[in-house]
Amino acid sequence: MVLALAGMNGPWLYRFGTEKYHQYKINQPEYKAANGKWEIVEFPEEYRQNTIHAALLRTGKVLLVAGSGNNQDNFDAKKYDTRIWDPVKGTVKKVPTPNDLFCTGHTQLANGNLLIAGGTKRYEKLKGDVKKAGGLMLVHNENPDKPITLPAGTKFTGKENGKTFVSKDPVLVPRAEKKFDPETGEFLGTTPGVGRIYVEAQKEGAAYETGTQDNYRVRGLTGADARNTYGIAEKLALDKKDFQGIRDAYEFDPVAEKYIKVDPMKEARWYPTLTTLSDGKILSVSGLDDIGQLVPGKNEVYDPETKEWEYTDEVRQFPTYPALFLMQNGKIFYSGSNAGYGPDDVGRDPGVWDVETNKFKKIPGLSDAKLMETSNTVLLPPAQDETYMVIGGGGVGESPRSSEKTRIVDLKADDPAFVDGPPLDKGTRYPQASILPNDEVLISGGSEDYRGRGDSNILEARIYDTEKNELRRVADPLVGRNYHSGSILLPDGRVMFFGSDSLFADKANTKPGTFEQRIEIYTPPYLYGDEEQPDLSGGPQTIKRGGSGTFTSRDAASVKKVRLIRPSATTHVTDVDQRSIALDFTTDGDKVTVTVPKNKNLVQSGWYMLFVTDGDGTPSKAQWVQVP
Repeated sequence: MVLALAGMNGPWLYRFGTEKYHQYKINQPEYKAANGKWEIVEFPEEYRQNTIHAALLRTGKVLLVAGSGNNQDNFDAKKYDTRIWDPVKGTVKKVPTPNDLFCTGHTQLANGNLLIAGGTKRYEKLKGDVKKAGGLMLVHNENPDKPITLPAGTKFTGKENGKTFVSKDPVLVPRAEKKFDPETGEFLGTTPGVGRIYVEAQKEGAAYETGTQDNYRVRGLTGADARNTYGIAEKLALDKKDFQGIRDAYEFDPVAEKYIKVDPMKEARWYPTLTTLSDGKILSVSGLDDIGQLVPGKNEVYDPETKEWEYTDEVRQFPTYPALFLMQNGKIFYSGSNAGYGPDDVGRDPGVWDVETNKFKKIPGLSDAKLMETSNTVLLPPAQDETYMVIGGGGVGESPRSSEKTRIVDLKADDPAFVDGPPLDKGTRYPQASILPNDEVLISGGSEDYRGRGDSNILEARIYDTEKNELRRVADPLVGRNYHSGSILLPDGRVMFFGSDSLFADKANTKPGTFEQRIEIYTPPYLYGDEEQPDLSGGPQTIKRGGSGTFTSRDAASVKKVRLIRPSATTHVTDVDQRSIALDFTTDGDKVTVTVPKNKNLVQSGWYMLFVTDGDGTPSKAQWVQVP
């Protein structure tokens, strides 16, 4: 069912003077031309959801994914939500959602589909809510001749403590590896194969906790299997249990508007990052696995041709939702930005990662280096400059600390190092950032404290001028946005904002917060100028790298810039897809001929929005172009 939406005007928050005067002031043409304007889209109740993920599809519609929406009642009821919103027609449509894609990873594919991988197998349980002792069991197999599979429900009994624990899922334990001396060929012994599984006690209560590490006999095995297979576990307790991930992966087809199941990942992942590699395959990194542990550096790649996943050769660990960007030399830049889980001393240094060799070169100079969690990273336009900005951030976990810093690094420099950019007004976790077609960046929202605690949402927005290296304050947003929020550039040059998941609704932190289900639209100042948007039409739908295409524009003579902007796929302050590429162009009468750069790492295969911008910085509406 598709529902058409009514108008988008929403209430303005009382700031100063009378509300009537304030409304009058912000709606004056000169104010909007300098500061832009915010408006609210509120879906009818039946179509509202707790949007966690959003992606712009090549149809111009926006995919809004909630899954269970950080709501355990939804999870328990298997109520998983997805919506497709058409910002032009003002329609919203419900889409069947095959699994809990809450806290999944996603990225744009070359064919215009969206790859979605991972999600939620189990919600966290806080200490006090855990009724059965449990945790990680490492199952060892000393047989070098065959692997062994243990079904769900397998019982493990401690040799010292005598307590029995039960597995929640099946586990495949690989065969042991034979070791030989590389020079003499002498057999040196075997290294056991190891499988990881979550186990919990058969009965509730503290009496079934264990205090120390123990070896566990696997019940039901006989003969050689019983001798070769055993479990090892540290303390199995009633402590907090983290979220658990799933292996499921899907491609979302924007034309058919449905999920298509593909080969599952090798590892279950909750909070993973998906990044396109030089060969067009997709790298999947980090996440919590199916037993709630940080995936131990086992990364994998998805081949869009075969629809299958394979492990990378080497291991490298990052915190969850790491900000990973493909560089023009084919290596991966890690900015240090991330969104949550993982040790505070593992994988948090920014640097350049060669995935093939697994070499990692650290980049120095990062200010507030301990406050990178929930920071945002954006590849500043144009992408050819290979300059990145890291915005705000906070301390690890539920830390109240936050950073007002912006940091900039030029990766084309001989010795890249971070330098501070213009500061924000306040320490800011969860800032949203969207590249604009005129080479500016809109930075908005966030909160000073973890998940908006203490009523700390920041109702401010700024535009970053990449040429002047300056931030300027623009109109204030109407809605606070913190955890589980994001922003996306639309094809008409406006920016949409979604989500926000405050822990509390008051300064005293006594009233539970509610999820922000309203969408907000920011119309930048460039759409309130004296001139209309430049006209752009016609032209090819496909342009090869190194190739050219000719478009029609009555305003061709006034065109000063042409930009190819990759559509966003964003969640948890992580959007590694968005990039704005400068195109060379010529004009002749009412024709604009554009040329796409040859570098496949700069211009990844896929669908892009093509904008032309006039001398006043006013962009056209986008034309969709595929680069094969």
